[in-house]
Amino acid sequence: MDETVLSEVLQDDERRRFKVYTQKDLDTIVQLQALSEETRFEMRVVSSILPFRVNRYVIEELIDWNAVPDDPMYQLTFPQRAMLPEHMFEQMASAIRGDATRADIQILAQKLRAQLNPHPAGQLEMNVPKREDGDRVNGLQHKYRETVLFFPGQGQTCHSYCTFCFRWAQFVGDKDLRMATTEAAAVHGYLAEHREVSDLLVTGGDPMVMKTKHLAAYLDPLTAPEFDHIKTIRIGTKSLTFWPHRFVTDDDASELINLFARLIKAGKHVALMAHFNHWRELDTDIARSAIERVRRVGVEIRSQAPVLANINDDPDAWAKNWEMQVNAGIIPYYMFIERDTGASNYFELPLYRTYEIYRDAIRQLSGIGRTARGPVMSAGPGKVEIQGVAEIHGEKVFVLRFLQGRNPQWTHRPFFAAYNETAVWLDDLKPAFGEKEFFFEQEYTAMCDQAGVM
Repeated sequence: MDETVLSEVLQDDERRRFKVYTQKDLDTIVQLQALSEETRFEMRVVSSILPFRVNRYVIEELIDWNAVPDDPMYQLTFPQRAMLPEHMFEQMASAIRGDATRADIQILAQKLRAQLNPHPAGQLEMNVPKREDGDRVNGLQHKYRETVLFFPGQGQTCHSYCTFCFRWAQFVGDKDLRMATTEAAAVHGYLAEHREVSDLLVTGGDPMVMKTKHLAAYLDPLTAPEFDHIKTIRIGTKSLTFWPHRFVTDDDASELINLFARLIKAGKHVALMAHFNHWRELDTDIARSAIERVRRVGVEIRSQAPVLANINDDPDAWAKNWEMQVNAGIIPYYMFIERDTGASNYFELPLYRTYEIYRDAIRQLSGIGRTARGPVMSAGPGKVEIQGVAEIHGEKVFVLRFLQGRNPQWTHRPFFAAYNETAVWLDDLKPAFGEKEFFFEQEYTAMCDQAGVM
């Protein structure tokens, strides 16, 4: 092998090695040295409150550093000052400038995080299920009848963190805010007791940070006859964007593909619920290879992402994203609305604008690309879709419906809210036509009272 070829092989091997950067490594990221000292200080302040983690692949392959700070992949992964309310930023900045101790900074950070709605939609109080003996099953959520969410303890981080993440509280080191379990027996026991459950959604964090042997320990037992009611195994992941090598060149990549094959052979439908916020995430050779390898074994890939100011609030970007996904064999699934948590003030858009972006994007696609539902709010009562804006009896209204509801009887029942150009979330809306409350409010309030949600 000549020296040129050897050099290329070694460089390629280096790129395949996962290397991560967190707040303590900010000064070692070469590309950030081109930014001002003030900007780097702002990153330090924001990442003292909100989690920050990025890897070499994202830095070198996904971000266009000539387009910073407007580059969408930079906005997706690096902290920006405006992600925090100004009073929070100033409190933390003053502490850091004043040489506060690490312990003092942590105490302040915890206090400020509590003001950022770390667990929206009552998920800690209302979604954690109980066994037949009354014991809570930590690390599970059971909000909708057919679907259980499972948070494996080994999968509660990500290859990189999204700045908008609604599960940011999982990553800040506070055990009181974290949902996770490593008790496979408790998980399997709950699933065996609940025959109404057809779908298990393994989520995080990102389950794809786990070694295959750990994932297999949770999933292989589901091929036994007592779990024949579990028809679908979904895995929520951003790894096709942040570390596609997981499916191609990682040491246990082939073991992972073989695990998928075993589950499918046993009659399970296996789906990766992939998060693609921008078409650039699909536009690398390694990402294309990962998608192809996963699909070849029979795994379905469905895509979902929120519509976000500063990243993808552009119908043309969404249309291109969905078109590229369809061409790669991926099924567009959801366009979400940014949840009311964390840095939502930086990313949120008026509801009417989210609908316009969805409408203008979907119009550019053929029928086969119009599988994405949206825009959708994962709110306390359920998943609420904005179906449109209409004028009825002289009143301008939002036309809404539940795609999923805490009470299954709410599903696909249309309802109407008074048009409001400043509304960014379900809680901002009022019933149309002079009604005092939405049809589900009394029942949902009673559910909250029973669960002790404030």
